[in-house]
Amino acid sequence: MNIAIVGASGAVGQEFLRVLDEQNFPVDNLTLFGSLRSAGRRYTFRGKEYEVKELRHNDDFRGIDIAFTSAGASVSKEFAETITRHGTVMIDNSSAFRMDPDVPLVVPEVNAADALVRPKGIIGNPNCTTILMVVALKPIHDLSPIRSVHVATYQAASGAGARGIEELRLQSRQIVAGEEPTVQKFQAQLAFNLIPQIDVFTDNNYTKEEMKMYNETRKIMHASDLMVSATCVRVPVERAHSEAIWVRTEKPLEIADVRKAMEAAPGLVVVDDPAAGKYPMPLYAAGTDPVYVGRLRKDLADPCGLTFWAVDDQIKKGAALNAVQIAQYLISQGFGKK
Repeated sequence: MNIAIVGASGAVGQEFLRVLDEQNFPVDNLTLFGSLRSAGRRYTFRGKEYEVKELRHNDDFRGIDIAFTSAGASVSKEFAETITRHGTVMIDNSSAFRMDPDVPLVVPEVNAADALVRPKGIIGNPNCTTILMVVALKPIHDLSPIRSVHVATYQAASGAGARGIEELRLQSRQIVAGEEPTVQKFQAQLAFNLIPQIDVFTDNNYTKEEMKMYNETRKIMHASDLMVSATCVRVPVERAHSEAIWVRTEKPLEIADVRKAMEAAPGLVVVDDPAAGKYPMPLYAAGTDPVYVGRLRKDLADPCGLTFWAVDDQIKKGAALNAVQIAQYLISQGFGKK
């Protein structure tokens, strides 16, 4: 396969390189693209050095089979036609096209076949918080249709990019030293604190991040009547997101049946022995591939409800790995065969 990465110098772009290698993805030719600022940087992939090219409106994508794009929504919108003009499939990690009815929004464990119908040559990679949640919801939904979901997210500093991690580390050092913490990237001090705002607020007082979970979950799960209510919180964790999830199903489910379904589900790892102190935590999920679930129990407030805790590495499964898995699915269905 001839592969391109757009936004190669960013956190997700660098993760693409690692994940492609880890997954033994078939790469015959690799082209890296970036902004004028990052053009000329060099990165090594499988023992060979590659130089980042400036992303321009030209024919650089001719002959490229798949382009993984992670350079922001404005860049994706501007360059989508340039990238797809010659038949390249664009797997986009931004929010630019996620709710476009002609762009499938795909999490392979949930709705892989949607990737086969892509009128614009674009496949959307969902928001990291949505990916984490729907992988865990799928086996439950298969047992009994889910009617509503309430979720509180605990999102790591790395969700705001490398600058987010840098600011959390800087603030921690400053506070320990008795200095005034520097606040630039986040709305408030993140170190030793929680910030109940991710992205800007919309007219209904939910943030854009929270509304992404509402809209994207319904699209991915083909459930236009599914109700989702989210509160998204930034926490002083470097990497890996966590979520507390409450689900209401059409009929009551036994926890033993849900646990069995989750244990058999692709991409899920059940870590659920609270008496022994075993449950998912971001410290141990960072750098790994699966979605981890635990603290599985009945909802005491709803006879048709259950609740659980879920964690994943939002840069891997929540971004780069999910996109690569989409590409792997396309190949498994014959994409690229001459």
